[in-house]
Amino acid sequence: MGWEAILTLVVVVGVLSALMRNTASPVFILLAALGVIMTAQALSGTDKLPSANAAVAGFGNAGLVTVGFLFVVVAGLIYTGALDRVATPLLGHPRSVRSAQLRLLPMVSVLSAFLNNTPLVAMFIPVSRDLSKRTGIPVSKLLLPLSYAAIFGGTCTIIGTSTNLVVNGLVSATPGLRPIGFFEIAWVGLPVATIGLLYVFLFSDRLLPSRGAAINVGDDPRRYTAEVRVAAGGPLVGRSIEKAGLRHLPGLYLAEIERNGRILTAVGPDEVLEANDGLVFVGIIDSVTDLHRMPGILPATEEIFKLPTPREHRCLVEAVVSPACPLIGKSIREGHFRERYEAVVLAVARGRERLEGKLGDIVLQAGDTLLLEGHTSFSERHSNSKDFYLVSGIEDSVPRRHHRAWIALLILTVMIGAAATEVLSMLNAALLAGGLMLLTGCCTGREAQRSVDWSVLLVIGAALGLGNALDQSGAAGFVAERLLGLAGGEPWVVLFIVVAVTSLFTELITNNAAAVLVFPIAVAAAQTMGVNETPFIVAIMVAASASFATPFGYQTNLMVYSPGGYTFGDYLRFGIPLNILMLVLVTLLAPLVWGF
Repeated sequence: MGWEAILTLVVVVGVLSALMRNTASPVFILLAALGVIMTAQALSGTDKLPSANAAVAGFGNAGLVTVGFLFVVVAGLIYTGALDRVATPLLGHPRSVRSAQLRLLPMVSVLSAFLNNTPLVAMFIPVSRDLSKRTGIPVSKLLLPLSYAAIFGGTCTIIGTSTNLVVNGLVSATPGLRPIGFFEIAWVGLPVATIGLLYVFLFSDRLLPSRGAAINVGDDPRRYTAEVRVAAGGPLVGRSIEKAGLRHLPGLYLAEIERNGRILTAVGPDEVLEANDGLVFVGIIDSVTDLHRMPGILPATEEIFKLPTPREHRCLVEAVVSPACPLIGKSIREGHFRERYEAVVLAVARGRERLEGKLGDIVLQAGDTLLLEGHTSFSERHSNSKDFYLVSGIEDSVPRRHHRAWIALLILTVMIGAAATEVLSMLNAALLAGGLMLLTGCCTGREAQRSVDWSVLLVIGAALGLGNALDQSGAAGFVAERLLGLAGGEPWVVLFIVVAVTSLFTELITNNAAAVLVFPIAVAAAQTMGVNETPFIVAIMVAASASFATPFGYQTNLMVYSPGGYTFGDYLRFGIPLNILMLVLVTLLAPLVWGF
């Protein structure tokens, strides 16, 4: 073994150690390691380490680029509310943990097979928390199972996780290896997902704690008064309050309905909505924001449609009225709020007081908190205004483009169909779908850019460079030979060790880095034994995603850590048996399907 292989192994061990100890961000650690390899090659001129061009070639890997375009596709689905339309009717109003999980988890697994896990889980975290608040089911019984369900579904298709795309990109770039078909991985992924979901249904109530969300409805002392209108010809007309989903909004209740000049109070759940009904709600900011996103709900005032800014360039902002505001003592309508500030008041909060009358007739006082819709630059323009205190934008508050939801779903269907039938490559299909999301207005260029998780792409690209160094320096071959010696040359044992090492690395570092680092070693071992490489490749795909025992191994596990109120021990207790179960399943199934 030459000094190049020794250096590469030392760098890789250093990367693993730094990632396990959380010394710095994964992006910094992996880029620094890549810099060491590139510098060593430049100073020595050796051909056993990748040159600068070869080291950064991973950033042009087809799988990495595909992941980037898929972020844009998901942005189109989110900003049109297309996923909400699919999810909300299916969730309903479950009465037990088991019932809630049966409604939520299979749906997430199916969606995860075709959408990137990270934005999908990000979208379903607030959905799960709202479900918890509506039903009283502890949110800790939902969020970690939600992350696991997304992982299960991601093992069923090539586009299910970024790991699958990256590994398949490595396969395509390696001479002599056969690319994995779109649904081919499902021969292992589907049994893994089915048994994994069964494990969650059977044991989550027993092994997971009963804890509430990190933020409780009662934590916010403000109670907004919001007025909205039922859109004529919309999906809510002719539906009862219950069936329209307006009865169980967390921290928000329907105070009254204005219908043809009459005021209906003490509204029951069976009251049927009519076109142009005015609905007055009282509650917390999060639910008021969600209310304005619902299809069939319009702002009560027509003034919002007279703003010069297109709705896709607007956002929601909270602003506290200061004593110096010239509108104090005047109603919102009388003070011509829209003309003065180029924004429209959607709701007003005055402590816990319920404000009577129409929204436009509310007389402003110092200290009132306003929920506004205006241009995305409103916060910047008025941050130092004497008229307001504490001007702050509300994250992810761009109005949903519900009229384009069917377009976004159609684009997704065409992308999946084109990739699955191999009419287009996955990269080509994702590029086409992302472009169509932009051209049809499902998302804007700025929204698409914000939706891309650049840190994920940088980690993948740097890890690919390290994987190339492992292969070119001979380090992968050296480790593969030692692995074969340890296993006695038995393919089943080698596969078991590959799966176990991949799973362990995933728990300690990141899924993509684990897959990229183990890939050249596994391929070298298979070729040395003269056996089929496909079982090893598929096993790496599944094992690199099967991170259940720590919050750090997979990004979605970390995303639910705080919202679910979990401890590190919760992951160990619930995840280790599942890790062992997945290890055995993958080792047994992959050779049975493809053979050695």
